[in-house]
Amino acid sequence: MTFSLWQRGALLGTIAVALQLAGCATGGDEFAGRNAEKLYAEAKDDIDAGGYERAIKALERVEGLAAGTLLSQQAQLDLAWLYWKTGEKAQALSSIDRFIKLNPSSAGLDYAIYLRGLINFNDDLGLLGSFAGQDLSERDQRAARDAWQSFKQLVDQFPTSRYAPDARARMDYIVNSLAAYEVHVARYYLRRGAYLAAANRAQQTVTDFQQTPAIEEALYILVQAYDRLELTQLRDAADRVLRLNYPQSRYLTEGLASKERPWWKLF
Repeated sequence: MTFSLWQRGALLGTIAVALQLAGCATGGDEFAGRNAEKLYAEAKDDIDAGGYERAIKALERVEGLAAGTLLSQQAQLDLAWLYWKTGEKAQALSSIDRFIKLNPSSAGLDYAIYLRGLINFNDDLGLLGSFAGQDLSERDQRAARDAWQSFKQLVDQFPTSRYAPDARARMDYIVNSLAAYEVHVARYYLRRGAYLAAANRAQQTVTDFQQTPAIEEALYILVQAYDRLELTQLRDAADRVLRLNYPQSRYLTEGLASKERPWWKLF
């Protein structure tokens, strides 16, 4: 087949345009020509410089390029941390859960479990003092409980992990916070005359959160709620327990007036 001069010119023009477009497409890829190791090093530099969005893009590429390697596992963990830091909690938790499922024998498994706890811990407990008018009795404490479960899994499965001491401290804080929250709701009900609800929440605190600072006030609320419900035997029993365990309790002399500081300030 032969081409006329005009046809040859048109063909060459088409090829030139195609090559130009291909060159533009290649030039538009900011990560072109880098291998996984190079991209990971650049991502770490971006993280150090606060360039989280670019680091996320680079690590997502690393995860694919290095699939099945330790580098890919590290990229997955770094991505979960970055998603969390950029406010993408759901994506962070999804990434962590996927990592744990796919890498049950990974050397980074303890960190993955710890990070899952941190994400839930900060999401919930960082906002405990700000309810924006929400009915306090409806506050969902699921994130705090999920955080506690992750930290417990860590200390049970990896008791000597470098993250275990911090996880134990956070577990104690969560338990104290949840107990304080339950008492706060019980007090909320008591002050509004919902005495049965107040008694139920206070009793739940005594049952579920023994050895926490909130028990003292929970017992006092039980005494007050049972008194108003005219349940004298239960009132007297709660009063005996309160006086036996907290003989110098300020609630015995000051009542709830002694509880003026925000409920979430535990100390």
